[in-house]
This record gives sequence, C-alpha cells and structure tokens, in this order.
Amino acid sequence: MNPKVWCQTDVGLRRENNQDFFLFDEAIGLYVVADGMGGHRGGEVASRMAAETMLEVVKTAMRDSGSRRINPRVLLTQAYEEACRRVYDKSREPNSELEGMGTTLVAALVFDGVLYVGNVGDSRCYLFSQQRLWQITEDHSLVNEQLRAGLIAEKDVARFVGKNVITRSVGFEREVQVDIIERQMQESEIYLICSDGLSGLVEDDRIAEICRTQPPEKIVGLCINEAKKNGGDDNVTVMVLYAQPQSH
Repeated sequence: MNPKVWCQTDVGLRRENNQDFFLFDEAIGLYVVADGMGGHRGGEVASRMAAETMLEVVKTAMRDSGSRRINPRVLLTQAYEEACRRVYDKSREPNSELEGMGTTLVAALVFDGVLYVGNVGDSRCYLFSQQRLWQITEDHSLVNEQLRAGLIAEKDVARFVGKNVITRSVGFEREVQVDIIERQMQESEIYLICSDGLSGLVEDDRIAEICRTQPPEKIVGLCINEAKKNGGDDNVTVMVLYAQPQSH
C-alpha cells in the first residue's frame, strides 16, 4: 500500500528563516519531517542534513539488500544513528558557527503495508482513523516529562515556562535513542506528521475537526492557515499520508 502524500512548510509570521525541512521518496516509502535548532544557520543545516542522511541510508540499504530481507526497525534505527553522528560531527568542526545545533526528526517508512514511525524530539505523528485523532509519537520534551511525572497538570501546560525545551534531539550529542512505532496500515487512514509550529499552536481537537470535515488534499493547507491564524509564532510543516482505498 503506497499512501498518497501532501506536504508544505511555511516560515510563519514571526521568524526570519525556516529551520524546518521535509522530504519524501514514494519509491522507497520514506517520509521525513525535521525541525532544526541552533544559532543563526544551525537549525537549517541540522534539519536538512539529518533528513538527507535518512534518505541516503535507507535508499542505499534498499539498493544493496538484493534478495536479503530488510528489517525496517533496524534500518530506521541505523539511519537515525548515522544522521545523529553526521550532524554532531559537523557541529564540532573547528571555527564552526554550528556548535550546539540539533534537530527533531520524525521519519515514516512504509514497508510491506506496515508503517514504521521513528521519532526523536517534539515533532509529532498523528493517526486519524474512524473519525478520531491519536498522537502516536511521544514528545521528548521537558513539559511532557513533567506531565508524565505528575508534577504539572494538563491545564498548566500553556503557562509552563520551559514549553519549548526538548530533552532528546538528533545531533546535539553524538548518539541518540530513537522511538519506533509500527502499525499495519488500514485503508482510508490518515497519518499527519508535523513540526511543533502546528501542534504548539493548534489544539488536537481542531486538527481532528479539519481531518474529519475536509478531503485529505486540503488538510495540509488548512492546518498551516490555522497555525498562522493563531499567531504563527514558529515555522510550521505539515505532511499528510493518506492510505487510499485500493480499487477493486
């Protein structure tokens, strides 16, 4: 099952440059969204380098596997590890303006009808199915850790001082732990991958309403417009994968 894909990135209303980056390759079933951070140029370099490394590693493995069976979980993990090493090493070059850069990274790999989602940071992957929206990745953020520990309540999140602090990123250190989720794709499901320029400004209920009331091809643009309507404080990237029904 090859999903139909739509994606768009927008600088938003408050930032001078766009540190988000996305790419996809439908031939190998890879879909990536990254949100970079660090210095004037660091975020842009980190997000692009991490995403392009993911593509290179997956493409090479697919090409070289021949008749050998690919393990998608292992492949995604290796791709994240290589991306992390490259971004970190780049940031440590002498006289680099890129010191301390890193990036969030959500990567979806469709293999034999199964969707494998890797996640580091606080960009998200949602599943919209049976008229309901679920967040299927877990944010690696200070606010989420405080929530899980019971130190703050859901109602306190909007006022939380370190709301934008992430606890795991690709490239800030040389090694990273990646979460991997797998799910058998079902017809008519929608997977929405986004940077926190969307999830930080638009409530999940509103994202669900857009998915519920609009055709898949309209969701990306409407979500970005909604984020900008709510202040557009950050770069915003939205990618939609639609598991279109097979014609019988």
